[in-house]
Amino acid sequence: MRNIRVARRYASALLVAGEEGGALEVISRDLDRVGEVIEASREFLLLLRSPVVSAQKKTAVVEELFGPHVGGEAMMFMKLLVRKKREEYLPDVIEQFRALMDEVQGIVAAEVTSAVGLSADQERRLQKQLEQHTGKRVRMYRRLDSSIRGGVVVRIGDTVIDGSITHQLALLRERMVEGGRVEHEM
Repeated sequence: MRNIRVARRYASALLVAGEEGGALEVISRDLDRVGEVIEASREFLLLLRSPVVSAQKKTAVVEELFGPHVGGEAMMFMKLLVRKKREEYLPDVIEQFRALMDEVQGIVAAEVTSAVGLSADQERRLQKQLEQHTGKRVRMYRRLDSSIRGGVVVRIGDTVIDGSITHQLALLRERMVEGGRVEHEM
């Protein structure tokens, strides 16, 4: 169950606490570790979401899994979520925390979809162009989708830059159907 509003509120509170305590980078690193465990362990995620498992048992599991690996702030935060019966939102809180950290650091996330993997040089050039376009640092998340046939589709927030061959062919088709002149537009 996703509740972004709740997750955003908790993430925001954690961000403010981290800034005030000078532990923002440590908390960020710790939440990345927790996020990795959640992504790798479906069982842990099911435990967090289970209404049958007691809060004490969930707290004990969190302490055992993360105690030696995360700092006190992240541990206290996870225990707080369990106490408030909000532990099921932990993955969403981590996602929102990452987004808030990116905002603070002037980073935008760009989802780059291509039909085939891009070379390191192509990625560098694309990243540089996107950074010039946005005026911010860009963190690229790559995704493959053979249905676009070629080119790339970039999504930054609500903005989509569609440079796929599929899109270009659709534009060409529209112009031909309309009887307009055909221009190369890439």
